[in-house]
Amino acid sequence: MIVSTYSIVACDLAANQWGVAVQSKFLSVGSVVPWAEPHVGAIATQAYANPRYGPDGLALLRDGLSADEVVARLTGADDGRDERQLGVVDANGKGAAYTGSGCLDWAGHRVGECYSAQGNILVSAETVDALAMTFESTAGDTLERRLIDCLAAAQVAGGDRRGQQSASLLVVERNAGYAQLSDVVVDLRVDDHPKPIEELRRLYTLHHRLFGVTPREDWLPLDATLRSEVEERLGRLGYDSLREWAGVENLEERLGDEDEIDPVVLEALRDASDL
Repeated sequence: MIVSTYSIVACDLAANQWGVAVQSKFLSVGSVVPWAEPHVGAIATQAYANPRYGPDGLALLRDGLSADEVVARLTGADDGRDERQLGVVDANGKGAAYTGSGCLDWAGHRVGECYSAQGNILVSAETVDALAMTFESTAGDTLERRLIDCLAAAQVAGGDRRGQQSASLLVVERNAGYAQLSDVVVDLRVDDHPKPIEELRRLYTLHHRLFGVTPREDWLPLDATLRSEVEERLGRLGYDSLREWAGVENLEERLGDEDEIDPVVLEALRDASDL
């Protein structure tokens, strides 16, 4: 299983998030390469991928080993190490990587603060350089957007020399996923698409609309004028309440009390009722 791939494994320590983004000329790359656990670390296993590097590596990180130690332990025990590629970021933001001597050209990696970027069967080293430089230059944005931007920049720089097929984005944070009961902030996969990174960005935009969080200070008061508009638009769509409509549109996670409205919900309602 040769997963010709470029990926970035990274974390945002201030946000307590860890994640992986990957693109490959390989069907459903997200089912093989990315692994992550909050306050533990993140891993990408690729090239002639060893899928055990994911769960075994997370277990080692959970036991307190550093990224460097995990890379050494996993590859040292693997007779197929020459054909493996591995990227790791640990709980402290330390990155480490390994590119086996048998990985197909161009293959290599670049490690920096809070990230490891790696790729194999690439057009050139510029693909991995683009991953690294984009991550370094986008500090301050959300980890999800940074990782997608990294993939897009890497593709422009050359990407996988066999072409494109699939892409994946995985970001974790303790109790920050669905209903604040899941650690998975986002887990999106484009399994087979001519432009998987563009499709991944589209899916992320939709995901953020449904499950993102607007700071409470940016919510709008439902004064008499705005409340009247909301009720009129709901009536136009055949609904008696905002909660009923939001449940159908999967926007219930963005509802609050009856005196305020998330501007994302208002925009979605306006879009729906203007059709």
